Amino acid sequence: MVVVLVILATIILSITIVVALAILAAIILSVAIKIYFKVTTRWCPSATCLVGKVAIVTGANTGIGYGIALDFAKRGAKVILACRNLNRAEEARLKIINESGNANVVVTLLDLSSFESVDNFVNTVTECEERLDILVNNAAIIEFDGCRLSKDGYVLIRQVNYFSVFLLTLGLTGLMERNESSRIVNLSSMMAKFVCNFKVNELYQFSGTLNDYSLTKLCINLFTIELANRLKQTGISVYSVNPGSVDTDILTGRYTPGPLIIMVKFLMRFCLKTVEEGAQTPIYCAVTKGIEMYSGEHFEECRKVDRYRTVKVPELPKKLWDVTEDILRLQLENVKIKF
Repeated sequence: MVVVLVILATIILSITIVVALAILAAIILSVAIKIYFKVTTRWCPSATCLVGKVAIVTGANTGIGYGIALDFAKRGAKVILACRNLNRAEEARLKIINESGNANVVVTLLDLSSFESVDNFVNTVTECEERLDILVNNAAIIEFDGCRLSKDGYVLIRQVNYFSVFLLTLGLTGLMERNESSRIVNLSSMMAKFVCNFKVNELYQFSGTLNDYSLTKLCINLFTIELANRLKQTGISVYSVNPGSVDTDILTGRYTPGPLIIMVKFLMRFCLKTVEEGAQTPIYCAVTKGIEMYSGEHFEECRKVDRYRTVKVPELPKKLWDVTEDILRLQLENVKIKF
């Protein structure tokens, strides 16, 4: 009996030691990751004033979009918060006004899962605004629960993250061309670099997995390149941006809080970049003077970086553009500007 108790005690002690070591290793790794982000994160050094300018930020009620919108408001711009949830957007608007002292912040409905909403948004902005200086395409979703379709019949993540961004941007370029210089900033992700064997003719075949998110962000990178080529004769420059690993609710926002979600949120908050840190590179591309020569390029940590391997295929950006135009032919009939 004594021998059995000793064996059990030894097993329990061993398990306890292993668990303790695992927890310690996790803590050390988390601290190391946090230190890495603190050391490597670059901050936008530009003090550009945006008084008299108009900026649109999609998904601006939370996360990186909120951080970008707040910065623009502090610089004096009129900021349009383009959001799907009007209640949360109004809360964000009041917070931005309170923190920035700039009352010229408005909310306009934009649901990227609906082409009708995109069209209504474009019409509202073009009718109400005389100019548009900055467009930040920030809003995006991640899908874990299958291949949900939008009300227009497209794979939801593909429409929100790419197709609607395509339509929205083309719909607003006419307004942006009125200025001598305007900026389009498309938020991408480091996940785009892990896409292999990308075939533009298989846009309809996204599977509803995490890989779909990577594919849509790769599409954003390719779209940026081709859009820059088509805007060369205008005063509009366009950039794709990887904001880094940021503590936002894109992974956990749609889920009911539980032990796992709470743990994930804690680890994200402890390890990842803050929203303010993640907003720096998009802000840099939106306001920094003298980077127009880099239109179509990709930025990380407030500097131009080499394009991802897949993006370097010369014919791919135009091929994706042509396929996208073919898919969205009916929606593009409402777009006034033609390339």
